[in-house]
Amino acid sequence: MRQSQIPPWKKPSPNGKKKSQPLSEAQKDAARQRAEENGRRYPNLVDNMWAAKLPRGS
Repeated sequence: MRQSQIPPWKKPSPNGKKKSQPLSEAQKDAARQRAEENGRRYPNLVDNMWAAKLPRGS
């Protein structure tokens, strides 16, 4: 996958028709675990974006 030069927090919002959905409990747990493994108290934007790519049930 190609790495973007622009960080996600500086990119404009996509204008697609797809509405965002809140993370499922499993996705939230995965983001929390990833943050904890990296020494953070709570998940940041990158952790949440990573978790959003996971299947909703896992």
